[in-house]
Amino acid sequence: MTDSVPPESDPELLELAARVFDFAREGQSETLAAYVDAGVPANLTNDKGDTLVMLAAYHGHADTVRVLLRRGADPNRLNDRGQSPLAGAVFKNEAEVVRALLDGGADPELGQPSALDTARMFDNAEMLTLLRPED
Repeated sequence: MTDSVPPESDPELLELAARVFDFAREGQSETLAAYVDAGVPANLTNDKGDTLVMLAAYHGHADTVRVLLRRGADPNRLNDRGQSPLAGAVFKNEAEVVRALLDGGADPELGQPSALDTARMFDNAEMLTLLRPED
């Protein structure tokens, strides 16, 4: 399996990929870890460029984010709209996910809008403090 699922793929492969993306959305950390350990790419992306980390982060699953990062997922991989997992977590006001991503090396200035821009846009002092604790 490559990092992205080509649209012309075998129907069984597409079904498997859909299940794996659902595991990320639903926060099924152990199941997702087993699939990644068995060979599913940690940076698998869907047709919108969303990675497993992006889906787990956006849906508020910090443990799933950590599981994926420990298996080599890139916390800074942008989707096709130029959005980062960190910006998605800030948008959803998911403090634990933001911490997990920052601990995993996520860049608060990456993407359009960046996580910092998103926190500023919504005047979210808690997120700004998490993203820039020294300020």
